[in-house]
Amino acid sequence: MLTIKFIEDHKDEVIKRLAVKGFQAGEIVGQLLDTDAQRKKLQTQADNLQAELNAQSKEIGALMKSGQKDAAEAMKMEVAAMKERAAGLFREQEVAEQKLKNLLVLLPNLPHESVPQGKTVADNIIVRSGGVTPELPADAQPHWELAKKYDLIDFELGVKLTGAGFPVYKGKGARLQRALIGFFLDQATTAGYREVIPPLMVNEDSGFGTGQLPDKEGQMYHATVDNFYLIPTAEVPVTNIYRDVILEATDFPVKMTAYTPCFRREAGSYGKDVRGLNRLHQFDKVEIVRLEHPERSYQALDEMVAHVESLVQKLELPYRIVKLCGGDMSFTSALTYDFEVYSAAQKMWLEVSSVSNFESFQANRLKLRYRDEQNKKPQLAHTLNGSALALPRIVAALLENGQTANAIQLPKVLHSYTEFAAIN
Repeated sequence: MLTIKFIEDHKDEVIKRLAVKGFQAGEIVGQLLDTDAQRKKLQTQADNLQAELNAQSKEIGALMKSGQKDAAEAMKMEVAAMKERAAGLFREQEVAEQKLKNLLVLLPNLPHESVPQGKTVADNIIVRSGGVTPELPADAQPHWELAKKYDLIDFELGVKLTGAGFPVYKGKGARLQRALIGFFLDQATTAGYREVIPPLMVNEDSGFGTGQLPDKEGQMYHATVDNFYLIPTAEVPVTNIYRDVILEATDFPVKMTAYTPCFRREAGSYGKDVRGLNRLHQFDKVEIVRLEHPERSYQALDEMVAHVESLVQKLELPYRIVKLCGGDMSFTSALTYDFEVYSAAQKMWLEVSSVSNFESFQANRLKLRYRDEQNKKPQLAHTLNGSALALPRIVAALLENGQTANAIQLPKVLHSYTEFAAIN
């Protein structure tokens, strides 16, 4: 969430930069500034009235001590009327503050100056690519056929137990899942990320803190009786560990990693691109989260990108790194790099990670601050997160790209985790 002070000081810049995201902010910014002016006016009136009340109260005390009871009683009536006016001002002020908050949460985060113009995925920029695309035979099968052939994943059983998008992993398919989770966590902890195991459900405050609420509840599963939300990503509970916390500048960087199942309704997702593991309602993911000093957050983003790149390289998958254009970015992100791996049998690129810097946008919602070393005044921290990695499409690419006539070959880095080199 942007701060009202930043909007007041940089009105034209806010409108201009949000236009890069395709968001026309002029009307909302105007309403924000008008509402804040009204709030400040009410605050001034309330403060002046309170000061007058304090002075009157002292005068009443003096009158009572001097025996002027009638004058004191008359002044008490005036004070009662003033208190009623003050209560009215406070109510108006609360209404203005709530309106201000309701308007502020409508504004997306400002895109970084390097974010390219554009509206769709076609306008994203390929930063770099790597790996070797395998040459598969003409009769190569997509991963959902391979999963059935080798009895790795049962999509129909998942439909029976729950519904579409909830697959059942079996045998070597389950072992491959566990191997990837272990590999990703080991790589993250080796890189200095502290492992945590967070809850899989969060409350409204947590959803608000990272930007899922109030406008994305339709994409989350909601346990209505207790008003909890199943997490769409570990980013939500892990980042919220530091909600309402003031750090010291020396605490940075704070680096955390977590494996969790993730739950997404994916409402409105249809078509050929959602077959098999391409898009699920429940899936496994290892997340990395960083809290950073604002001066280092973009260096941290580069380090996170390099970490994710090392993972896909070790998995021997063809990949590319894409800088998202303004129109394809999330509501909360200032700069995002997507990682895509090539699915050779489907002949398409599959997104497997997004690595983002949110700057102070989430921190403002979280009230996550740090004390500046110079003046000790609390400042907003920067937050970042990335998938390292999401499993379903990684599994899809591993199965398809590693297929031979009689087996599926796995990358060497996983052999010690799976305890087998091939699926046959």
